[in-house]
Amino acid sequence: MAKKQLSSIGDGQVVGAARKTEGVVDNLVDHAQHLQAPAVAKYVHHLRREHPYESPAQIIERLEHRFLLAVTGSGGAVGAAAAFPGIGTVASFASLGAETVFFIEASALLSLAVAEVHGIPITDRERRKALVLTVALGESGLAVVRDSLGAKSGNLARAFGGVIPTPVLKTLNKRLVKTYFKKYTLQKLPLAFGKLLPAGFGAVIGGVGNRALGKIIVNNSHKVFGPAPMAWPAAGGPPHIVSGGAPQIVSGHDGPMSS
Repeated sequence: MAKKQLSSIGDGQVVGAARKTEGVVDNLVDHAQHLQAPAVAKYVHHLRREHPYESPAQIIERLEHRFLLAVTGSGGAVGAAAAFPGIGTVASFASLGAETVFFIEASALLSLAVAEVHGIPITDRERRKALVLTVALGESGLAVVRDSLGAKSGNLARAFGGVIPTPVLKTLNKRLVKTYFKKYTLQKLPLAFGKLLPAGFGAVIGGVGNRALGKIIVNNSHKVFGPAPMAWPAAGGPPHIVSGGAPQIVSGHDGPMSS
C-alpha cells in the first residue's frame, strides 16, 4: 500500500519527506540515548544490590522481563514508569506519538543496561547511539555494522568499546538511521506528508502487538550481545567480557521470539 501511494507522489516530495523523517528519527534516538545514559549504571547497580547473588544472565533476564512489562503494561508510560525507571524523558517529541517515543526510550534503556551488564564501556554519544540502533534493527543493523567494519563478523566490545574511531562511528550511525527509517517507516506505512513521521507509526506497534514487538527487541539484543558473562568482574576491576564469551556479530533473522 505504501508503494502504491508513494508512486503517485512526486519524487521531490518523497525525498523531502524522507529526509525530514530521517532527521527526526536521528534526533529522537540521539535524545533518548543521551538522557538514558546517566541512569543506566545506577539502574543496573540497584538491581545487583537487590539481588546480590544473581549472575549476569539472571540480571539480564530481569531487565528483559521489566522491559516487556513496560511495553505491554496498561496505561503505557504510566505503568512503565514503575516497572522500568527512566521512561518518559522524551515527551517533547509529541509529534511522533507518545507510544512511538516511549518504545524507543524503553529500547534505548534496555540496550544500554545490557551493555552495562556485559561490561562494554559505552563512553560517548556516537557509540551509545550505534548500539541502540543496532539492537533496534537486529540482523539488518548487524549487517550494516559488519559491512562498515569490512568484515563478515566482529566483536561488539571492539565496535562499541572504544577502538573504532569516532568519525567511523558517525558514518556508521548515518547508515543505521537510514536503515531504521526504511525498515520502520517507508516500507511499513504510507507517508503522511506535512508531518514529521508517517501517520501512526504507533500503529505498527499496535498492529503487531506491543509484546510481540518487545520480544523482537529482546531477541535482537541476544543477537547483538551474545551469551551473558559467566561472572561479574572483580570489585574495582575494569569492565570486561568474561568467560561467557565475547559477544560476536552473527547471522540471524529478525522476528519475534516464541512465547
